[in-house]
Amino acid sequence: MAELTKKELDEKYNHKDMPKIENYLFNFCGCFMKIFAITVFGVGAVILAVFVFPFIRLFTLRRKDFGVVARAYVSHTFRVFLGFLNLLHVSIKKVDNPEEYKNIHSKIIIANHPSLLDFVYIMSLVPNSTCIVRGGLTKTPLRGVIKQAYITNTTTFEDMCLECKKLTDMGCNVIIFPEGTRTPRHGKNNYKKGAARIALYCGCDVQPVFIGGSDKYGLGKHDPLWSYNHVEPYLYDFKKLPVISIDEYKDLSEPIAAKRLTDKMEEVLKSAGDDYYTNYSGKSRNNY
Repeated sequence: MAELTKKELDEKYNHKDMPKIENYLFNFCGCFMKIFAITVFGVGAVILAVFVFPFIRLFTLRRKDFGVVARAYVSHTFRVFLGFLNLLHVSIKKVDNPEEYKNIHSKIIIANHPSLLDFVYIMSLVPNSTCIVRGGLTKTPLRGVIKQAYITNTTTFEDMCLECKKLTDMGCNVIIFPEGTRTPRHGKNNYKKGAARIALYCGCDVQPVFIGGSDKYGLGKHDPLWSYNHVEPYLYDFKKLPVISIDEYKDLSEPIAAKRLTDKMEEVLKSAGDDYYTNYSGKSRNNY
């Protein structure tokens, strides 16, 4: 896909529709706390990779044991981090029946992708899960954790499928954002077929999750680092949607099955977004 021109980027990601800042002190504090939280996250990732993971590896005899323990520890760490954000009043979580998320097993979890924190929240809710992330993150301070606990998209698609099947056969869940990148403020991204193809290869049903709440300005793609929601903290409102069974797609040829399943994913998430924001009473609307 060709890179977007500056005009196209501005049309998709500009924030001219944001309401005016109501309280400049609140906005300044929000920006500062957000950047502080990002720093804490990066330092925590280095500590996990350098000190915690080697300790876990030392006391787990089999590789699969390491994966299970490491993912559970990362999930716990994410819950602590998000609790820290809640304490700072930077980000607030709203989840109906959180216990239901702990009982998700061997599923391909899909979601819309409005912000940087989406996978952190989902992994905190679903302990035994991993995520397919972009390979560029291996060149950041997160690389130690990424290489040991996640699946990168730099490997061949066949290798990704094999790794996902191995994990889902063990009861693990794989988180995939079908858009492939964060949702733009205006318009939409085309849904990629990778999530559907992996679900069909693994023989796993798809668990859609809709992420609603307040506007995620400051955590979206191409948002300035020094930026924050103009009028309210980040609210993350999670809706666990009905499971999409892959049974009706199994007898179709792979290309047709992947296309129809991808269309179904997009339909389910878009419908959830339309219903959610019809009734949403917040001051600003989240992009979805």
